[in-house]
Amino acid sequence: MTNSTKTRVLTGITTTGTPHLGNYVGAIRPAINASLDPNVQSYYFMADLHALIKSQDPARIQQSRLEIAATWLALGLDPTNAVFYRQSDVPETTELMWLLSCVCDKGRMNRAHAYKAAVADNQAENSDDDKGVTMGLFSYPVLMAADMLLFNANKVPVGRDQIQHIEMARDMATRFNYLFKGEFFTLPEAVIDETTDVLVGLDGRKMSKSYNNTIPLFSTEKELLKLVRKITTNSLEPGEPKDPDNCSLFQIYKAFAQPDEVAAMRLKYQEGIGWGAAKTEVFEYLNQILSAPRERYVALMQDPAAIEKILIQGAARARDEASPFMARLRQAVGLGHFA
Repeated sequence: MTNSTKTRVLTGITTTGTPHLGNYVGAIRPAINASLDPNVQSYYFMADLHALIKSQDPARIQQSRLEIAATWLALGLDPTNAVFYRQSDVPETTELMWLLSCVCDKGRMNRAHAYKAAVADNQAENSDDDKGVTMGLFSYPVLMAADMLLFNANKVPVGRDQIQHIEMARDMATRFNYLFKGEFFTLPEAVIDETTDVLVGLDGRKMSKSYNNTIPLFSTEKELLKLVRKITTNSLEPGEPKDPDNCSLFQIYKAFAQPDEVAAMRLKYQEGIGWGAAKTEVFEYLNQILSAPRERYVALMQDPAAIEKILIQGAARARDEASPFMARLRQAVGLGHFA
C-alpha cells in the first residue's frame, strides 16, 4: 500500500467516440482543474481495453484513442503533472485483473448492473439469459477494480451508476488483503460531484452519443454554427419574454459563461430576445472559448507521433509504480521468484 502523502485520484476515459461539449463540462474540465491541486496526484487513463467490450471496430477504437488524447492535451492537461496513459500500455492491469478474478465470487458479478440489464433484456425477448453476453461485459467490474487498485487510488470520480463498481473494488481489495494477510490495497472511495453540470443536447435531452444529439467539442466554426442553430427552442416570437431555465440553448451557454454573463443573458431572455439572435450569441461565445484549444487540437491530430511520445512516457511512469507493486503481489500469492 502506498505511503504517498498526496491524495491519489484516478479517472478513466472510455475510447469509443468523439468527445463532445457534454464530456467537457461533465468530466474533462473538472478533472483537469482537479489535477492542478498540489495535494493531489492524478492518474488519467484511456480505457481502451474497456472500449473493446462495446466496439469491435478497430478503426473506430484507434481513431477515438487519438481524438481523446488530443482533446485532453489541447484543453490543458499537463502530462508532466498528471500520469496520462493508455490502459493497454500497462500490462500489469490485466495481470492484476486475473489475481482479483481468483478472489471474486461469481455471485457478486451476477449482481453487476450492466450484466443484470443484459439478462433482463434477453428475458424480455424470451431469449437465453446470457445471449450476447461476453466475458468482457461480465467481468468488466473486475477490470475496473484492477484500474483503481493497481495505483491504490484514494478517490475515483464517478457517476451514480458507477458507485456499485467502487463498492465491488473495495470488496475485492478487502478479500485479497484478508486472504494474503497484508495491507496491499487502499480501499477507493467514490466521489460524486453533485455540482457538475449535466449538459443538454440539441433536442433537450442529456447530451449523449446514444441520442445522436451531441455537439462535438472541436467542430469546425461552420459546423458549430450549424449545430447551434439546430438546438431545439419553442415558438415564442421576438419581443415575447422567454424562460431561460427551461431552455436548452441557455443551459449550454450557462455551462461555459461567467456568472455576470449568465445574468446578462437571463435579462435578455426576459426582454424577449429572438431565438435567431440568441443562437448567434451562443455560437459566437462558444466559438471564442473553443477557438484556441481547437487550434491546438488540430495541430495535435496532425502530429500523432507527438501524442504517442507523451502516452509512452505516461505509461513508463505508470509502470514504474505498477511493476514493483505487482512483484510484491506475485510474491504474496505464491508466484514470486525462487531466488
